[in-house]
Amino acid sequence: MQEHDVIIIGAGPAGLTAALYCSRAGLNTVVIEKLAPGGQAATTAQVDNYPGFPGGVMGPELTQRMEEQARSFGTEIVMAEIDSIGGQAGSFSVVAGSEQLQGKAIILASGARERPLGVPGEKEFRGRGVSYCATCDAAFFRDQKVAVIGGGDAAVEEAVYLTKFASKVSLIHRRDALRASKALQNQALDHPKMEFYWDCVVTSMNGDQRLEQVQIENVKTGEKTRLEVNGVFIYVGYLPNTEFVRDLIETDDAGYILTKEDMSTSVPGIFAAGDARAKYLRQVVTAAGDGAVAAVAVERFLDHL
Repeated sequence: MQEHDVIIIGAGPAGLTAALYCSRAGLNTVVIEKLAPGGQAATTAQVDNYPGFPGGVMGPELTQRMEEQARSFGTEIVMAEIDSIGGQAGSFSVVAGSEQLQGKAIILASGARERPLGVPGEKEFRGRGVSYCATCDAAFFRDQKVAVIGGGDAAVEEAVYLTKFASKVSLIHRRDALRASKALQNQALDHPKMEFYWDCVVTSMNGDQRLEQVQIENVKTGEKTRLEVNGVFIYVGYLPNTEFVRDLIETDDAGYILTKEDMSTSVPGIFAAGDARAKYLRQVVTAAGDGAVAAVAVERFLDHL
């Protein structure tokens, strides 16, 4: 069994920042990641609001730099999925695939995943026209018509990104105004390739072998419209990746981890950071801030253990 001072679960901006701080403080640190380092930020085309990059920075580049910086101080990254967590402060046991690790403290930075829309056709056409990542799939829709569902920062930012590839981008929003930041709204509303369907929801996704159209309905008038599109990108919120710890620590009704100001949870020795915890704002910069706070709190916790 490998022994560590701190085990960090998740290698997004929160986990990688926590790893940087922990390793730099001389703590034996391991990060466990089930997919690939970077988290959601690694699938974001352009990050314009992270300090230090006046012209913006590509999401994959930013998270790659975070990973390299954490590794440079000695962080170990293990690719595996968590099976179980047990033990107590000073002697936690984490089983991840074939790995069994022991740590004195744990930082949960498992992030969140895209919330499905839950309409007929969504599952059937996933990967065949239905996507949750414009950065990943935009190139497949060059010179084609696509729709984006949502009105927040993620939806509007990715819709603007899609205009670089698609011939037309239709944004479908259940309200009559966007919720995204003013800067993003202005980019979208002024873009000649974008059109908007206000007060509308998607009720079904249809096609033969691939997605061909979406059925939309106006929530105020009841009017139904068939929108011909080759692709649809869904941004209607997120679900926390906390199923594996909900019987262990306290969460809110949605499954987000409840923490104190120092990122400590209801279990001594377990801390949380980033999108997996209940918080007001979920951005790369706040995830990094959470990771730094959690790491310093872990260091002080271990000092008093």
